[in-house]
Amino acid sequence: MTDDHEAVRDLLAAWAFGALDPAEEETVAAHLAACERCAAEAARLRETVRLLDGPPPKAPARSADGVLSLALRTRPAVARIAGHAAPYAAAVAGLEALLPELAGRWATPVVHDWDAHATLAHLLAADEHLATRLGIDARVPPSRIEEGMPWEDAWGRRTADVIAHEHGRTPEETVADWAAQAEQLLGTPEARDAELAARAVTLMGMRLPVAEHFLVRAFETWIHTDDIGRALGLAVPPPPPEHLGQLVRLAVRVLGLALGTGAPPVLFSVTGGEEWVLGSEDEPVRAELVLEPVDFCLLVGGRHTPETVPRGATGDAAAVRNVLERAASLAWL
Repeated sequence: MTDDHEAVRDLLAAWAFGALDPAEEETVAAHLAACERCAAEAARLRETVRLLDGPPPKAPARSADGVLSLALRTRPAVARIAGHAAPYAAAVAGLEALLPELAGRWATPVVHDWDAHATLAHLLAADEHLATRLGIDARVPPSRIEEGMPWEDAWGRRTADVIAHEHGRTPEETVADWAAQAEQLLGTPEARDAELAARAVTLMGMRLPVAEHFLVRAFETWIHTDDIGRALGLAVPPPPPEHLGQLVRLAVRVLGLALGTGAPPVLFSVTGGEEWVLGSEDEPVRAELVLEPVDFCLLVGGRHTPETVPRGATGDAAAVRNVLERAASLAWL
């Protein structure tokens, strides 16, 4: 067959969740029969899903382990999504599975000054940016945003307005609107077609391909699911390795843009994964920095600080600190 190695790799995450159409299933199956490397990766992904699908915990012990695949079994199947949308679908499924744990506990403080109800309202507002850009109607009355207002101020006002609006409704109504909006996003042509999702748009100050904005939505949904889990005393598993790798690569690209080409160069890597030179390409590397992939994402998401994030580092301490501080400064969640 033709050399479709990279194309098939892009489909493996969706394949692991059973989200491919029959023609794509045949393409992937044929490639896996001939490519040992992809077959090994596919087996690892499928095993990850199987492990997440472990037996439900016995009462009264409660855990969020396994919520991802539980939700994927019980939610309606999303019609054929592309690899770039699979992490968002999985993150949505994980949060949907965790939400029943909030029954009677919606006023639990979660993060910032938000309770659990406000945290979900924040996600409703955050997903709205991509949803409206893809032609989906907003579910909350519009905010009064003055022309020329900096995006940070506009976003702060919008999320505050949505939270205030949703606090006037029941948590169940907020859940229904958030879930319906997420389902609509996953039903857009851009969620199914990588070519359509390649066009760049600017949302919340970031000009990225639509495909990467889906990854941003996955990133934020997972972070806030973890926030809610921690508030409830439940362990929320990280994204499957393939999805986590996509989030790491996105965060590295955004971090590289933020650092620019004038920063002291640092060889950055995540444990068991890739490595990148961040900063100047015209100077010798001054330091090396290694983070666990989950810790790196939590740093970029504002849940670790440059001082406390576990790391391995050698070389110029100031260059390392610059990378860590710039990574932490990206947080808007």
